[in-house]
Amino acid sequence: MNVIDAIAKSEYKEVVEVWEASVRATHSFLKEVDIAYFKPLILNTYLDAVDLKCVRNNNGKIVGFIGVANQNLEMLFIHPNDRGKGIGKTLLAYSIKNLNVTKVDVNEQNEQAVGFYKHCGFEVINRSELDATGKPYPILHMELKK
Repeated sequence: MNVIDAIAKSEYKEVVEVWEASVRATHSFLKEVDIAYFKPLILNTYLDAVDLKCVRNNNGKIVGFIGVANQNLEMLFIHPNDRGKGIGKTLLAYSIKNLNVTKVDVNEQNEQAVGFYKHCGFEVINRSELDATGKPYPILHMELKK
């Protein structure tokens, strides 16, 4: 059973470790310079801008997390060692039910994530050629089907 828990600011470093491990496992299109660019932004800016929730393993270690702002799922990352255990589905279902999530933006090149969101009831409504920071990583804007 995956229980949703809050994340303390003192745990941000652990959250970023999960983010980086997840990104390295699923975002093969990113360059090392991009990961280095985003890592401090995640730690020092992005985590404070969202409502953060996580799932922990039996030892209390964070294995997956979400970040939500304005009904938009801004982040959903699962540690690669814990993928395929229903953690992503649990976090997504929680975000829809309890945080009123209706939208998500996904890297077009992250085909696993695009497929996951489609499977969970989201559809592509728009596409941007660049990501929010102006980098050449196309973004699919997805919305929960009504």
